Amino acid sequence: MRRRRRAALAGVAALALALVAWLGVERWVATAELPPLALETSVEVLARDGSLLRAFTVADGRWRLAVAPDRVDAGYLAMLIAYEDQRFFDHGGVDPLALARASWQALRHGRVVSGGSTLTMQVARLLEDGSTGAWRGKLRQVRLALALERALSKHEILALYLHHAPMGGNLEGVRAGSLAWFGKEPERLTEAETALLVALPQAPALRSPDLHPEAARAARDRVLARAEAAGVIDADAVRAARLEPLPNARRAFPSLAPHLADRLRAADPDRRVHHTTLDASLQSTFEALAADALLGLPPQATLALLVADADSGAILASVGSADYASHARRGFVDMTQALRSPGSTLKPLVYGLAFSDALAHPETMMVDRPASYAGYAPRNFDHAFRGPVSAREALQASLNLPVVELTHALGPARLMAALRQVGVEAAVPGDAPGLAVSLGGVGVSLEGLVQLYAAIARGGEAVALSAVDATPAPRARLMTPAAAWHLGDILAAAPRPGRLPDWPLAFKTGTSHGHRDALALGFDGKHVVGVWAGRADGAPVPGMYGVEVAAPVLFEVFARLGDGPVALPPAPPGTLQATNARLPPPLRQFGARLVDADEAPRVAFPPDGASLVPLTGGVVARVERGLAPFTWFANDAPVLLGSFEREARLSLDGPGFVTLAVVDAEGRAARVRIELR
Repeated sequence: MRRRRRAALAGVAALALALVAWLGVERWVATAELPPLALETSVEVLARDGSLLRAFTVADGRWRLAVAPDRVDAGYLAMLIAYEDQRFFDHGGVDPLALARASWQALRHGRVVSGGSTLTMQVARLLEDGSTGAWRGKLRQVRLALALERALSKHEILALYLHHAPMGGNLEGVRAGSLAWFGKEPERLTEAETALLVALPQAPALRSPDLHPEAARAARDRVLARAEAAGVIDADAVRAARLEPLPNARRAFPSLAPHLADRLRAADPDRRVHHTTLDASLQSTFEALAADALLGLPPQATLALLVADADSGAILASVGSADYASHARRGFVDMTQALRSPGSTLKPLVYGLAFSDALAHPETMMVDRPASYAGYAPRNFDHAFRGPVSAREALQASLNLPVVELTHALGPARLMAALRQVGVEAAVPGDAPGLAVSLGGVGVSLEGLVQLYAAIARGGEAVALSAVDATPAPRARLMTPAAAWHLGDILAAAPRPGRLPDWPLAFKTGTSHGHRDALALGFDGKHVVGVWAGRADGAPVPGMYGVEVAAPVLFEVFARLGDGPVALPPAPPGTLQATNARLPPPLRQFGARLVDADEAPRVAFPPDGASLVPLTGGVVARVERGLAPFTWFANDAPVLLGSFEREARLSLDGPGFVTLAVVDAEGRAARVRIELR
């Protein structure tokens, strides 16, 4: 009886001691202070398909990219658990069997033979950046591992490992490792790639495949052997994996659209992931195209381009500078956003507004002649004058005098209001726009110009360009559908250098004063594109012209957008397509007074079709009707300016055919075609 009593007391004492020990361990674990569990991951900028355009390191300069376990190759997770912690989903943070085995082997051999750390213990060490060998450190890992298992789910613990596992250098986490060593996301990995990523965290500095390929290969093969033993992969897969070469260098992280990425990050620094509308393939293609275009530019010049969907306004590619890292070219400046002179690229806006307001029609006759507006006397780029021309011809030839005359009729404030109407930022000195606005005397960004041309491409309806997913804003109407169609029709038929394809592409080039900016804007039935070239510091680039530098790049962009330009849409219903003679009288001649046609000038001599032998002193020419002074043109070149006489002697070059024209003070014109023998 006494023996039984003693045994019972001993049992109770043992239970009490066990309970006290258990309570002590529980308190020991419960009072453990957990390290910060919040993850700081790299800021990412993604393309429209979710692919990575650019990432930024975290605050301490490490690459740590966000990744969820379900976005990692299932084979990697299976191999990781088979190699590191086969009972991960069964233990509470510490695997007694693994610890006992590791302890026995250490006592027997006098050194550490195998580790007893679970994945949870490794997470505890990574969170604290602690050591692995010292017993005090191991005990701390045990305590933290037990505490982590009480605070987190297995899925959350695994996610912490996937983010913190060291992959060599400043690489942390399986996603950073996969991108740096294999150039791809970890969603689909080969067995060899998987094994290397499992092996690296144990000794990342000693197993780096670029510096220590033999050690990396041996470690990888050990992982493969254990995975085979655990039944994760078969012998054939192991043999094939061992033959796969190791990566011999780290790959650079994607760095597409750096200017846009910088801008998005600066605008919302707390956002971890920025989704964009960019097409990663197009972005890469056009960054390479822009870099190639630098070969023909001076060392300090650069090039920018923007591609957008004309219908939605979604930006598909944005190249702020062709050489982001170049200090000489000031590559860090985003030239899609810089306010620069648009040169002649605003002229279509002037004509479109005039067409829309019924001030003019493409076949309306205008006069390209010298003129002065309160001391402002614009000239054409080539300093020549063409005399009577249609609005179509004036826009296609990018003449300055006719567009200034239209601007004078519309008012410069109307142009500025139109730009604001479509959401384009425009700046003029002193905020006082003058007639020079239509010739480039205003600051507009390349993105703003593309937005303007997108409105023309959309039939006159404005659309807001955006590189991020956003709710479309209400769309204002810039001009009538017919006016917008006329612009596309005129620009698509404009003369172009022979080296440019004869595509149905509506485009306009521009060169700013002093050759500081060379531009080309264009659209087809689907896309709108803008190209700018010049120096970011605004210095001149002598000899640089939009048609020579920017236009070839523009056409190359459209060539790489698919199967070439998409056809422009047909004319909208109600569009007036007529010759000058069939236009309503007010539209036949711009600037003429609304008077009877009998008051318009008429060439009385020589008659149309006449064949003459020039006399000494020149050909006699006589004008009837009209209002003096008169300007006479021969083959679009002025031969007599401001004459108040109705008869003149004109020095004409012959022999050959000559188109002789006279323009009166009201801008009304008459012409004849004669032959000089």
